[in-house]
Amino acid sequence: MPDTLAAISHATERERLLLALRRDYDGHVEPLANKLGAIEAVTQALAAAGVAYALIGGVAVGIRSGVPRATLDVDFAVSSGADRGSLVERMASHGIRLRGRFAHSLNFVHDGGEPVQLAFDPVFDPMIERAEPLRFGDVQVRVVTTEDLIAMKKRAAADPGRRRSKALRDQADIALLEGDVPDANEGW
Repeated sequence: MPDTLAAISHATERERLLLALRRDYDGHVEPLANKLGAIEAVTQALAAAGVAYALIGGVAVGIRSGVPRATLDVDFAVSSGADRGSLVERMASHGIRLRGRFAHSLNFVHDGGEPVQLAFDPVFDPMIERAEPLRFGDVQVRVVTTEDLIAMKKRAAADPGRRRSKALRDQADIALLEGDVPDANEGW
């Protein structure tokens, strides 16, 4: 599993470079963020706070589908009843700084540069309970099940307020999770 996270990190680095080239590249690209370090810090902070969680989003898609893909952040579903103020303090004590507060999420950045989002939604609570612990090197992380990840992605893709490019990414993620995995030799 650590190889999967390394592949996801490399795909993200490539994506960031391509985006920089399209956006009047000035020769400077931020160094590669530390996904595994961020995941480890977040899981430690949430465990110390006694808060139930599950890894979701693009990293979870890469893990569950076996197809690493670029993702610019690490997403966690967190128990909807968690005390957000306490979580902000706990995260800060683990090197994760608050960047924004929203109705259903808190956005942070890890000291290693990785953006982190904590999502709070009562619909996610039973999914968090069903999440399975997986080991990545020395780090054990609860990851949402494939079936629940598909349900999350379908819900997100159907949201009429969602940006079209994100909804299309959600649909592609669903296809990957349902087994539409590219053959390494099929070409483009």
